[in-house]
Amino acid sequence: MTSRKLTVTPQKWPIAGEFTIARGSKSQAEVVVVTIGEGSHRGRGECVPYPHYGETIEGVIAAIEQIGPKIASGLDRAALQQAMPAGAARNAIDCALWELEAKIAGKSVAALAGIAMPRTLETAYTISLGEPEVMAAAAAKADGHALLKLKLGTDSDEDRMRLIRQARPDARLIVDANEGWQGDRLGELLASAHRAGVELIEQPLPADSDEQLATVNRVPPICADESIHDRSDLTRIEGRYDAINIKLDKAGGLTEALALRDAARAGGLKIMVGCMVSTSLAMAPAMLLAANADYVDLDGPLLLERDRSPGLRYADDRVATANSELWG
Repeated sequence: MTSRKLTVTPQKWPIAGEFTIARGSKSQAEVVVVTIGEGSHRGRGECVPYPHYGETIEGVIAAIEQIGPKIASGLDRAALQQAMPAGAARNAIDCALWELEAKIAGKSVAALAGIAMPRTLETAYTISLGEPEVMAAAAAKADGHALLKLKLGTDSDEDRMRLIRQARPDARLIVDANEGWQGDRLGELLASAHRAGVELIEQPLPADSDEQLATVNRVPPICADESIHDRSDLTRIEGRYDAINIKLDKAGGLTEALALRDAARAGGLKIMVGCMVSTSLAMAPAMLLAANADYVDLDGPLLLERDRSPGLRYADDRVATANSELWG
């Protein structure tokens, strides 16, 4: 086998305006791109180090470079799962290995994984956290998007949901509280969400204190995000959630994400496929995971000032399957 060459590159992509959630705001997406070459073939993967999970750009690059000699000598995806923990660093390597393996085999990654891809998927569009009137105006402006994801998790969330529903009576609504709700107000907030016609709520309580969800009336249904990273978390969340949000950066790549999806489905959970704010290179592998998901939230590139070229093609609430020039 030809020796493989590893390249690791940090990149910054400006966000259009500012992206705000309950934990804070940012004006640029910081990503790490991994390229693995073998002969005339190369595979790429993009990850987003997430400070909330103790990740930094420098730490992710160091972790990737540390395993570089094993990659050069032929580390495959199966061995990678044991060689690194789940997280952003493993995600970038795993996605690069998927693409490299497909190119060497002369197939698409979808064919390699046995996934029949639809031509387009419906994706949610995120309304960044802001004052209730500002969010309602943003929702009204996003009239080409049928499924809106509302970033909540602070005071006045009842007003936000009510005003957004008034501004967009036609829209389907998902709420993402990013661990920002308090347990003593959970019942009131769930009732407000129900009145506003919200159909799913992501991570209302902190991941380390979500046991209350096992006894509350979960209407609307509740989706785990920060509470689940990979299959090892499924036992802990049992009985607390009705759905899970799978993100490649949390799961540590497409390999584990596909296994997590199958295990969660077997346990009766619905599937959302989500993303960090990043470019189409990060979305393309997640598109495979999203092919049969209940909810798709892959609007990361829409939140940037500009995307990669070529990138995924978005038209209102639809995103088209990636072409081979981008990934896969």
